[in-house]
Amino acid sequence: MIKRRNSPFSFSAEDFDESMDSFGAFDPFHSDSSLRQASAAGDGKRAEGGDDSAEEVRPPLELDLTNHFLIAMPSMLDPIFGGTVVYLCEHNHNGALGVVINKPTDMTMDVLFDRINLKLEIRPDTPDAMPELYRRPVMFGGPVQVERGFVLHSTSEKYSSTLQVTDEVALTTSKDVLEAVAHGNGPERVLVTLGCSGWSPGQLEGEIGRNGWLTVKADPAIIFELPVEQRFTAALALLGIDPVMLSGDAGRA
Repeated sequence: MIKRRNSPFSFSAEDFDESMDSFGAFDPFHSDSSLRQASAAGDGKRAEGGDDSAEEVRPPLELDLTNHFLIAMPSMLDPIFGGTVVYLCEHNHNGALGVVINKPTDMTMDVLFDRINLKLEIRPDTPDAMPELYRRPVMFGGPVQVERGFVLHSTSEKYSSTLQVTDEVALTTSKDVLEAVAHGNGPERVLVTLGCSGWSPGQLEGEIGRNGWLTVKADPAIIFELPVEQRFTAALALLGIDPVMLSGDAGRA
C-alpha cells in the first residue's frame, strides 16, 4: 500500500546504498511496474489499478485534464500541495497521475547521477563550470512512490518505460533516459522528480469542486525553461490571474 506522507521527501547520504545501483535497496528507475499503477488515492489509500480493456468500453470522461496544470488555491491547506503546480500526465477512469513541478528537494542533478552511479560525460574542473542542466534541482513530485524517479522530458528517443503525454512531453520511469542525459545525448528538456501525485477515480474532481485547484492547459516552457520560483506565478498568468487576486473562496476555472 502506498501512503501519503505529511512532509516533503528529502535525501541524506544514509538513504543510499552506494554499492548498488539503487536508492537504498530500491531502484526508483526500475521499469517493472506500470505507470498506470502509480495512480493512487490520498488519505492513506491506493486506488486499485483498473483493467485497460475495461476502460476501452467506458464513455469518455466529462473532464479530461491530461496535459493540464493544477494550481493550488489558497484553500489548499495540505502541507504537501499548498502553493504547488502539478503537471497532470494522465487522467482517465482509473484516476489521475501527475508530478509537482515547483517544489525542489535539496538534491541537484549531478548529485543524483553520482548516487545512482552514472558518470557524467562532461565533468568540469570547478562547480561553477558545471553545465546548467546538471545544477538544476530535483523536484519533489508528490507523496506517492517517493522512492521512485519520474522524468518529464521533451520527446526524442523512446525509452523502456515511457508514457507519451503529448507530442512535446513524455514521462519516463526507466533509468535509460538519465543514462542518455549523463552521456550528453538525452532529451534537450528534462525535469526529474522523486515521487509523483495520484488521485483515485473521482477524487481530483471532488477537490476541484471544493475550490482546491485551478486548472489550465499546460505550457511546456513553464515546466522546462522557467526558474522554479517563477512557475506558480507563470501558471496563474495563463489564466490572466495575479497571485494577489486569489482568495480561498474563489471559484474554479
